[in-house]
Amino acid sequence: MNFRRRLAQEPISFQLAPFIDVVMFLLCFFLLTWNLSRYETDLQVKIPAASHGKEPQRLPGEAIVNVRQDGTIALQGRTVTYAELEEVLRGIVKAYPDQVLVLRADEKANYKNIVKVLDAARAADLWNIAFATSPPEKGGQ
Repeated sequence: MNFRRRLAQEPISFQLAPFIDVVMFLLCFFLLTWNLSRYETDLQVKIPAASHGKEPQRLPGEAIVNVRQDGTIALQGRTVTYAELEEVLRGIVKAYPDQVLVLRADEKANYKNIVKVLDAARAADLWNIAFATSPPEKGGQ
């Protein structure tokens, strides 16, 4: 039997142009999603409007607690219990004593659930709390 070695017609090479296209696409995608994820907004929470509110200056590592209409609490993108919330807040206070806690409560949330979050913050010795509001709707209220 006569077995011949096949010689490749083209040498194997790295295609740079498609690689650059993919890298640029991924770069754009990650930049856009990073910008949206910085604010940790819970889409299930509709916060009340304030006529004199202003856009806050975002701080690195700021803790945002979302209180949903049904009373569940979301912290860092996951649902937590009050005990877990207090434990996480204690860790935050230990690392950053002057850390700001941003409380995003749904406008239809029961007030007792908001007070429970405030109690957990107080138990963790977190004193710097801000309430999130949205700008008023266009056309007056």
